[in-house]
Amino acid sequence: MGNTRNDPEGFSQEKPVHGVILTYDYWIAPYELTFDEYNAYCEDIGITTPSDNGWGRGTRPVINVSWGDAIKYCNWLSAQNGLTTAYNDVTGELLDQSGNVTTDITQVEGYRLPTEAEWEYAARGGIADIANGNETNDYKYAGSDDLLGVGWCFWHIYGVADMKTHPVGLKDPNELGLYDMSGNVWEWCHDRVGSYPSTVQADPIGPSDGLMRVQRGGSWYDLPVTRCRVADRGDGFPTTFRDFNLGFRLARTIF
Repeated sequence: MGNTRNDPEGFSQEKPVHGVILTYDYWIAPYELTFDEYNAYCEDIGITTPSDNGWGRGTRPVINVSWGDAIKYCNWLSAQNGLTTAYNDVTGELLDQSGNVTTDITQVEGYRLPTEAEWEYAARGGIADIANGNETNDYKYAGSDDLLGVGWCFWHIYGVADMKTHPVGLKDPNELGLYDMSGNVWEWCHDRVGSYPSTVQADPIGPSDGLMRVQRGGSWYDLPVTRCRVADRGDGFPTTFRDFNLGFRLARTIF
């Protein structure tokens, strides 16, 4: 995990490169959460839908949602599907299958945000690009070294009309069939922002304290476009922060 390619565009927070072991199976959504999906939640609980900045809703990724907004959506979706909710809405702490606070991601049943390790493993293509224990496709972006093939980025912008998000799933997926892991919108992760360790980590969920949460993947708006690299960690934002190029995708631990 980290800047395994030693990309010159990399930042210090992408080091040290370190090993991560995930001892459990998990699901991660193939697409960023869309306005259609988020609007259904807003209508159900009677809250105002977030602005689309005039770009359109439908299958475009939902934007202008904070980390706190995202975990409340996760909890709503869990309840809709008869699952124990993953978060304490107020503190942001994880909850196990009995509703007790936990730091063990393997015991969290409900829908949630992906951990930073889960996100990067998925963006890199998981075991789909590993042969005999060796990584064969250590791509800069999610599924390719050619960002234009897999992600919406600043290179696509030829005028004001193009400066916006795009419907999910229009670019090529990576090896795991995941779309828009590079570009379109930044994606909230579960973890708080913190320095990488130098030793192998098992099932990490990030630091236990801190005010800033991780976002990953880059967006259509970013220059340099190398912010869309799978190793890029974003800048970190408070849990109340909202922006026009920031959304999320769902994850779940599989039991």
